Amino acid sequence: MRPLAPISNGSRIVLGILFFILFVAAWAFATFGGYVSKTFLADPVTMLEDGWLLLTKHGFLGDIGITVWRVVGGFMIAALVAVPLGILMGAYKPIEAFLEPFVSFARYLPASAFIPLLILWAGIGELQKLLVIFIGSVFQIILMVAVTVSAVRRDLVEAALTLGAKDSGILARVLIPSSAPDIAEILRLVLGWAWTYVIVAELIGSSSGIGHMIIDSQALLATGQIIFGIIVIGIIGLISDYLFKAVNRHLFPWSLS
Repeated sequence: MRPLAPISNGSRIVLGILFFILFVAAWAFATFGGYVSKTFLADPVTMLEDGWLLLTKHGFLGDIGITVWRVVGGFMIAALVAVPLGILMGAYKPIEAFLEPFVSFARYLPASAFIPLLILWAGIGELQKLLVIFIGSVFQIILMVAVTVSAVRRDLVEAALTLGAKDSGILARVLIPSSAPDIAEILRLVLGWAWTYVIVAELIGSSSGIGHMIIDSQALLATGQIIFGIIVIGIIGLISDYLFKAVNRHLFPWSLS
């Protein structure tokens, strides 16, 4: 190994799989070897058995579907609001001066702290879950997009001005195309955070979803079900992450190093 030296895609896949194998092996050693009580940590076999029962007898596929819908819905609303605002903040300094103090303040507020208020305002239905994800994502996206747009090379803007471009042309043909790959990467990263917010929202006042299943399993000390739910979240997140990367590579091939 050498610092920053690239590796082949095959090696990357093998190393990634190897880590999971070692992780499961350590988990099995700790549980089957009696080093950790099964009351506190189910073994891999029990986890798979509990997961199969959840999927076949307890309608867990429906919980997965509703959680995915909540994540996608709340995240899409946040992106539709945040990306245009972030672009305007990055492009126009007066807008940045007007919005940046509030956005910087708001992005430090934990979305979970809003749950009691959101329950009062929107009840415990779907709107409350979507708003938790929206609040947790929107301010992060706004600020990250603004920083990305403001970092576009100044010489590109000056060249466009020299060629007679108007303000709208600079925004549409220089700033946005130059920033688009990085904006897409920002959305990919924040989507991972959205999963954290939805589970927190589902732990309180919810009758469906992966988080609801996890909190019910905690009351029953069903650690196998809890672990299975956590693993399902990780698998869905991993799949969505790779899909996001594939779409980004297709849309912005020039951004690949």
